[in-house]
Amino acid sequence: MEQVAQVYARALFQAASEGHVLDTVKAQLAQFVDTLGGNHELEVFFFSPYFSTAEKKSGLSRAVTDADPLFLNFLEALIERHRMPEIARIRERYEKLWDIEMKVLPVEVTTAVPLDEATVASIGERVGRETGNRIQLTSVVDPDVVGGIVLRVGNVVLDASIKSSLNKLRKQVSKARMGSPLASPGQGATP
Repeated sequence: MEQVAQVYARALFQAASEGHVLDTVKAQLAQFVDTLGGNHELEVFFFSPYFSTAEKKSGLSRAVTDADPLFLNFLEALIERHRMPEIARIRERYEKLWDIEMKVLPVEVTTAVPLDEATVASIGERVGRETGNRIQLTSVVDPDVVGGIVLRVGNVVLDASIKSSLNKLRKQVSKARMGSPLASPGQGATP
């Protein structure tokens, strides 16, 4: 199903790009998916095989007003092809394509205690300078980090936390003990 969502997201993204409505479609897609997620009856109506394509298209025209024609045509195509249940995954893929096109890089700063906004912003600015991307910055507090910082830049994790350092040290000590002659049983002093 992931491939189906990717194919539809790419098709929508390409059409929106050609129509110069990338941002509009992104916003309307997000609003539509959020509305479905917040209304169980509406979700059942659009996802259920018990309602006909004609009924769903009629419901769509009543539920979605003032939408970009390209986006409305896309929703109708999903209904006709019985792919409406893929809409949330399509949104995720579309937003990833949008991020790439707009050079937006998600950055998550995780620390054990809250950082002041200026420090978090400074980290975001530095990552932005180094990567040449616009940064979408979030800050997370996780007491399990113990100390230091965990920085997730896109799909890359830079773990400079004390917890991570302690885990590495623990593994090194464990390996050293396993290789030590003192760790071997049955070896004692011989007269």
